[in-house]
Formats: sequence, structure tokens, C-alpha cells
Amino acid sequence: MKKTLIVALAVSALASAPVLAGPPAPKKGGIEDKGYVWNAQEGEKIEALKLKGDATRGLEAYEVCGACHLPSGSGRPDGTFPQLAGQHATVIIKQMADIRAGLRDNPTMYPFAVTLSDAQELADVAQYIQTLCIPREHGMGSKDPDVLAHGKSLYEKECQSCHGANGEGDKQKFYPVLAGQHYKYMLRQVTEIRDGKRRNANPDMVKIVKNYGDRDLDGVVTYMSTLTMPGTVCAEKGKRKK
Repeated sequence: MKKTLIVALAVSALASAPVLAGPPAPKKGGIEDKGYVWNAQEGEKIEALKLKGDATRGLEAYEVCGACHLPSGSGRPDGTFPQLAGQHATVIIKQMADIRAGLRDNPTMYPFAVTLSDAQELADVAQYIQTLCIPREHGMGSKDPDVLAHGKSLYEKECQSCHGANGEGDKQKFYPVLAGQHYKYMLRQVTEIRDGKRRNANPDMVKIVKNYGDRDLDGVVTYMSTLTMPGTVCAEKGKRKK
């Protein structure tokens, strides 16, 4: 009953943000602080990473998430909600823990993130999300060959070493999967990283994108939106990875 009520509120929140009004998210010092350490190995995140996630339990916990990110984990092409399916469990745990701790500002997500009861439930939902297959279709950027060529050049020179040739990321280093992610969502996030508005950003990435103009950002994100990971996309609608 509790999960059902929360899902109903989540759907309502899409049309009316004040529905889940409550205590504001805490604020923890981020990249704006001199002592900031990216991905510091501490707190709830470390506890969740040590636990074995259970995808079956995670499915129940994901009901809250599915109201916005959709049951398939495909999110929304308009960039309001990211594509989650197939994302590394380590990345999901880190980002959720950062939101819950007030290190990543996300007022829309925070009321739902705190419904997870403990580190075990966080590990469970992350494991479930990781098993979902990446949708074949998602929000794309420009089809202009010049934009794509410029973006490809930037990606191969400055992004590929961390995020991989196919956008596969690195679960051990907490680098996210980019393959299958919506263009508009990635553009919004990379722009916020460049402009210093994403407080849990990796300083190594900031050093790269802070010198990018809007044309550069558009190009590299357009190229990232074309990346695919062989063997991870949906063979059938709704089918989970083994």
C-alpha cells in the first residue's frame, strides 16, 4: 500500500511539483569547496557498495522510480528524466547517495530518493536497474554530419579514455554508461558541469568541458547520443538482460 501511494504521488508530481513538498534536501559541500574530494569513499554509499543487491527486491523498490523513469527505465526523450536501464549499479548507488546526502542538487528527485529505507534497498534497486536492457530508441541530437564529425573528434580525444569507445563507462571507477542516454538530458548535465552548477561533478571532467563553447557541447553530446553497446540493447520490448 505504501509503495502504491508513493507511485500515485510521483505521477501527480509530474503535473504539480508541490505535491511532495516537505523538508528541503540537506546541503553538503561540493565542488565549490576547496576541500572537495570527488567520490569520497564514505557514508551510505560505501555501506551500499559492500552489500549484494537483490534484483527481485529491487523491482519492488523501483516502482517509485518507474513513475518518472518509466517501468522500462527508458526515461523521457525531452531530457526531464534520464534513461536508467543498464546503468552500472555503482553509478546508481553513488548518484542516489549523493542526492540523499545533499551533494547533488535535485529537488525533483530528492523526495523520492529518500523513500528508500536503507543501504540494502539502495543496493537492491541499483542491481535491478543494472539488469534492464538499454532501449533501442532514445532522444537523439542533430543529424548534421558536420556537428557529428566535430563531436566525434572531441569525444575520441577527451572523453573516450574514461567513458569508452561505445559509451560503456567503467563500473569500477564510477564512470557512467552513456550509450542509450537522451541527448537533451546529457546536454543539460554537461552544461551544468561546465558552468559549475553540478556540485558532485568530477574535477577531471570539469577541466575538460570548462573550455567548451556551446557548439562544442552540442557536438560532443550529439555524438554521445549515437553510441551503442553491443549485446545490451533490448531484443524485445521490456525484456531484461540475463
